[in-house]
Amino acid sequence: MIGRAKDLYTQFDERYPTHARIFRFLLSGGTAFSTDIVLLYLFTDIFGVWYLASAIIAFIFAFFVSFILHKFWTFGDRSRDAMHMQMGIYFLVAIVNLALNTLFVYVFVEWVGLHYIIAQVVASLLIAVESFFVYQRFIFKNTI
Repeated sequence: MIGRAKDLYTQFDERYPTHARIFRFLLSGGTAFSTDIVLLYLFTDIFGVWYLASAIIAFIFAFFVSFILHKFWTFGDRSRDAMHMQMGIYFLVAIVNLALNTLFVYVFVEWVGLHYIIAQVVASLLIAVESFFVYQRFIFKNTI
C-alpha cells in the first residue's frame, strides 16, 4: 500500500512538478501549523506554562519544522552552505507574516465584520500564497 502511494506520488511529481511543489508546500505548512497548535496546547494545558510563553515556545518549534520541511522537501534545496543566511531571512519573513496575519485578522474582524475564525482562515490563505512566492523566489531560489 505505501509502496503504491509512493509510486503514485513520484509519477505525480514527475508529471506535474509545480502542482507537486504546491502540495508539498501545503503539507509542510500544515505540519508546522499542527506542531504549533499541539505544542501550544501541551505546554499550556498539560504542563501549566503561561499561554504567552507557550505560544513563543510553540512558534519557535514550528518555525524550525517549517524551515526544514520547506528547505529540504518542498523546494528540494539540499545545500548547507547558505543555510544560516536562509534561516535568518526565513525568520524575518515569518515575523513579517505574523504582523501581516495580525493586521489582516484585525481588518477582517473589525472592518469587514467576519467571525475571527473565518478571518484567520482567510488571512492564513493570503499569507500562504505570499509565502510560497517569497520562499520560492528569494530564499530557496537556487532550486527552481
